[in-house]
Amino acid sequence: MTSPAKFKKDKEIIAEYDTQVKEIRAQLTEQMKCLDQQCELRVQLLQDLQDFFRKKAEIEMDYSRNLEKLAERFLAKTRSTKDQQFKKDQNVLSPVNCWNLLLNQVKRESRDHTTLSDIYLNNIIPRFVQVSEDSGRLFKKSKEVGQQLQDDLMKVLNELYSVMKTYHMYNADSISAQSKLKEAEKQEEKQIGKSVKQEDRQTPRSPDSSSNVRIEEKHVRRSSVKKIEKMKEKRQAKYTENKLKAIKARNEYLLALEATNASVFKYYIHDLSDLIDCCDLGYHASLNRALRTFLSAELNLEQSKHEGLDAIENAVENLDATSDKQRLMEMYNNVFCPPMKFEFQPHMGDMASQLCAQQPVQSELVQRCQQLQSRLSTLKIENEEVKKTMEATLQTIQDIVTVEDFDVSDCFQYSNSMESVKSTVSETFMSKPSIAKRRANQQETEQFYFTKMKEYLEGRNLITKLQAKHDLLQKTLGESQRTDCSLARRSSTVRKQDSSQAIPLVVESCIRFISRHGLQHEGIFRVSGSQVEVNDIKNAFERGEDPLAGDQNDHDMDSIAGVLKLYFRGLEHPLFPKDIFHDLMACVTMDSLQERALHIRKVLLALPKTTLIIMRYLFAFLNHLSQFSEENMMDPYNLAICFGPSLMSVPEGHDQVSCQAHVNELIKTTIIQHENIFPTPRELEGPVYSRGGSTEDYCDSPHGETTSAEDSTQDVTTEHHTSDDECEPIEAIAKFDYVGRTARELSFKKGASLLLYQRASDDWWEGRHNGIDGLIPHQYIVVQDTLIS
Repeated sequence: MTSPAKFKKDKEIIAEYDTQVKEIRAQLTEQMKCLDQQCELRVQLLQDLQDFFRKKAEIEMDYSRNLEKLAERFLAKTRSTKDQQFKKDQNVLSPVNCWNLLLNQVKRESRDHTTLSDIYLNNIIPRFVQVSEDSGRLFKKSKEVGQQLQDDLMKVLNELYSVMKTYHMYNADSISAQSKLKEAEKQEEKQIGKSVKQEDRQTPRSPDSSSNVRIEEKHVRRSSVKKIEKMKEKRQAKYTENKLKAIKARNEYLLALEATNASVFKYYIHDLSDLIDCCDLGYHASLNRALRTFLSAELNLEQSKHEGLDAIENAVENLDATSDKQRLMEMYNNVFCPPMKFEFQPHMGDMASQLCAQQPVQSELVQRCQQLQSRLSTLKIENEEVKKTMEATLQTIQDIVTVEDFDVSDCFQYSNSMESVKSTVSETFMSKPSIAKRRANQQETEQFYFTKMKEYLEGRNLITKLQAKHDLLQKTLGESQRTDCSLARRSSTVRKQDSSQAIPLVVESCIRFISRHGLQHEGIFRVSGSQVEVNDIKNAFERGEDPLAGDQNDHDMDSIAGVLKLYFRGLEHPLFPKDIFHDLMACVTMDSLQERALHIRKVLLALPKTTLIIMRYLFAFLNHLSQFSEENMMDPYNLAICFGPSLMSVPEGHDQVSCQAHVNELIKTTIIQHENIFPTPRELEGPVYSRGGSTEDYCDSPHGETTSAEDSTQDVTTEHHTSDDECEPIEAIAKFDYVGRTARELSFKKGASLLLYQRASDDWWEGRHNGIDGLIPHQYIVVQDTLIS
């Protein structure tokens, strides 16, 4: 390598090192700038926090003053009431108690927000000021330490630069000496080779002359060789000396390089981290304390607010129309107490004050008494029907006004997109279309209710007047005992007729209709039907008619479902009696459904036979309905929510909300486990729900055993299938979709073609579908062969 090339290479190395050092120097400068920016941001953040809480304190104070004005406005209005006794009396009513507590809560919130404003101004803001001062002071000291660390690092880099230049210089001298040594060696070799060639080329002439010449030339060559050898020895010594210096310089360079790399690594990995820690010394902890003061204030504000809200909630829970009515009438007893009876005011000289039942008016009075009795019987029946309709309508209104639509928690579930409250609320129950529909339905129902109420009150007034006349006539004529006996016999006859049917007509007919036409109706039992149609259907059942008879499907499905729920809700005694409430609630805590089912079964078996039959029928239907939940959106839990309040009422003195949740869980379990809970047809004779929507009556068979759809096929063996050629199969078409409940029952779709082998029972065929043999329900098919009975 030539000297210019060496010089160029050394220059490139030095330039590369200078570039690397410049980059490090720039990094160090930027590090200080970054720390300065962090300090500025920190100061700005603390200043923003101070401004924020200062403004928030003003807002809290304004809010507190506005709340105080609001409360004082209505309290002054209440205090200005002229009749102070009236005001005092009104305070015992539950709505007025809620109002007073609400005003007290506003005053309480006003005081709490004043306290919050004071905490912001005199506690939290001074904390941020202190944090800002401490952070600035600590940053200055940390910056001084950082600057010293950077100066030390640059000193190490400069030392490395000096050592590296020394190494390059000595190494260059070593290479130069080595080059000169090699050049001397080449000259020596060249000189020796030249001497040998000359000796070989020389030819002998005269002995004397040639000998002298050779000696002279040989002397010259020896002198040249010695000079070259001396020069070589000097260059060898120089090279050895420079080589040793280069080796020592390289060792120093490598040691300095290792130390420099370690120093740089330590600075970037450890020193910078420690420096940032120094800048942040106490900042986060102090900020934590300040913000926790804010949290403590806010949480205590919430706690104080919750205490007041709990008092209001307790007052809301105690809103009771019946108690308030009693208190009102007691407070103003002189206003609501009945007046004195009107006394008979005889005409001048007429001293008789009783009816005259002597001839010739006796026969007329007897006839009149009989007419009144007949009229009263008709009016009472008609008015009782009006009353039932009115009560059912009232229950519907109560369901509307007591619907649990007060939970607005969804409005406070804000997303990261920071949607406004307005956009969130607009999608809730309180949207205008929902309100309009609800109000229209409520007003229509209210109008119908008041119509029936007026009709009922007018009828009751008429009955009261006629009954008074009838009683006086009866007392006068002495026919009270006979009339009472006649009415008792009539009542007994009516009760006998009502109890002759195990499943009430309204229950059987509604379930049959829904099972045939409404299993896939979305929202069945949850969506309210037309109140007018509900009342029409209900009135028809009360007259002993069956408006759902036949296969017509022109009725509103939701209205029919509403009639069924209304029937169970209107029972004088719930289907699940109150005296077994606590026994049934014990199963809710059980984890296993099987354990729950066994416990429920044990409790229900103590009920009367008629009640168990109705329960078995109803829950078999609900279980069947829940199997179509993908279409009708009514799984067992949703059905339990709809039927729970109607089938089992929560006794007084219990928490209605929590107990109702347990009731719904019990009903859901009963729907799912109905086959394990209720007695089988073998254990309890009576109608059983059929999936076709009909009622199957099970009675004793000739062999003394109860026959069911499954039992009727137990004796059917495979021998029949081996003799298909002896009895030709009959073709049938499916009228409805059917899903088999057991492995032996076939599943098929409406319109499917089926092959029937023979009757397994009155309700089941043995047949084949899609190459599979099994049982086919008779009511789901149409037999093509009209000769088959």
